[in-house]
Amino acid sequence: MKKLFAFICFLFLLVDNKAYAVAPLQGFADVVEKLLPSVVSVTTSANQTENADNLDSSDNFPPGSPYQEFFQQFFDGNVPDLDSRRIASMGSGFIVNPDGYILTNNHVVDGSSDILVTMFDGTNYKAEIVGRDKKTDIALIKINPKKKLTTVEFANSDNLRVGDWVLAIGNPYGLGNTVTAGIVSARARDIQAGPYDDFIQTDVSINRGNSGGPLFSADGKLVGVNTAIFSPSGGSVGISFAIPANMAKWVLDNLLKNGKIQRGKIGVKVQSVTDEIAETLGLKLTAGALVASVDADGSAAKAGIEPGDVILKFNGVRITAMRNLPRMVAETQVGKNVPIIIFRNGKELSLKILIDEMPDDSLNLQNQNKKQKNPISALEIIPLEPLGVAVAKLTPALRDRYKISRFLSGVLIVEVTPGSDAASKGLKPGDVISEVNRTEVLNPQDLEKQILVAKEKKAKSILMLVDGPLGLRFVAVKPIY
Repeated sequence: MKKLFAFICFLFLLVDNKAYAVAPLQGFADVVEKLLPSVVSVTTSANQTENADNLDSSDNFPPGSPYQEFFQQFFDGNVPDLDSRRIASMGSGFIVNPDGYILTNNHVVDGSSDILVTMFDGTNYKAEIVGRDKKTDIALIKINPKKKLTTVEFANSDNLRVGDWVLAIGNPYGLGNTVTAGIVSARARDIQAGPYDDFIQTDVSINRGNSGGPLFSADGKLVGVNTAIFSPSGGSVGISFAIPANMAKWVLDNLLKNGKIQRGKIGVKVQSVTDEIAETLGLKLTAGALVASVDADGSAAKAGIEPGDVILKFNGVRITAMRNLPRMVAETQVGKNVPIIIFRNGKELSLKILIDEMPDDSLNLQNQNKKQKNPISALEIIPLEPLGVAVAKLTPALRDRYKISRFLSGVLIVEVTPGSDAASKGLKPGDVISEVNRTEVLNPQDLEKQILVAKEKKAKSILMLVDGPLGLRFVAVKPIY
């Protein structure tokens, strides 16, 4: 009986070890040997005056973001003395087509006048840029090879799981042909690098020069493109980020076909649904994408979508997080009619929407925040303590002072109480409140009436439609009655 029990325990351990497989005892040598010829080193150079603003990609992050230093500390290689006439930078890439097409990061080649690709065997080729996509930080370059090239095999990165083994091959610090291994630490990371963030986080050792290099699965298939690290010192601290292979493949196909990216749009600006917003709208779940504004001539307006609607499903896929919708729309075929489900006035509605083409400059953002030097007369200011703000009626002088369109109606915020819920939600002087609880407000008296209505209903939050430097958006503020 004891022998039988011991045998059963042995079988259990055997099955358990297979279910939770660790790194193979022989290591990754056989896989790496096949992959190395598909990875290249990319060296770029440019005139100092041309490339001075492209030494890092930190401008992709909002000021003050904890991720702003990712690109400041990352991957652009060796910068010579300021009196040098040319600036050299180093990165990595990988071969995606036997005709000599190579994928890398946009920030590796951005602003470069010369691109040199070094193969695994030491052969050097000059490369030309085929196409670039700043929004995903992907670039496609091409060489004219003299022999048959080894290409990578793309995996379905959606199948990647937290805990899976991954391998990085690249050119850290110009050393070339360097292999590191680790695991997937997290999926779908949003580091505020762009509108389509969906990064794979790993603990693979990544350093300057790995940028644009491949991230492989344990069986040797491409699952990502190494792009950023979190590092106060500039060296690896065990947090790195990669663009998913599926996204890179979509960009690659666009660049190969058109030499540019063709993205879809529906003409709305959306924001996340918070607990407070869900409660005020009557949503049972905190999910979906809240429509803050609708372009008058866009396909969303033609489909009947209105500000305040919540998009729950797009093309049959449920929107679990707001940031998923822009990426889904962008990757949908232009000209296609897509079914969507929205939530409005406590009911779900089914609509059809046409996918328009997004212009190249559609995401050209400008910072319009400017401090106003001229104070407003105390007689114009009306304090609204329940909301933690002070407001004023919009006048031609105030419109000119805060650069507010004459077509925008509402109540101007001139002060925000420090430490208030309004302050924590990002409300600032210069913002204009257009609606309160889905009711238009044209003057401070309208706003005061809506606060009284909310108080009578014992509402936990007051939903406001606010326009300002951050754009049109809904903000739910907890009032203090």
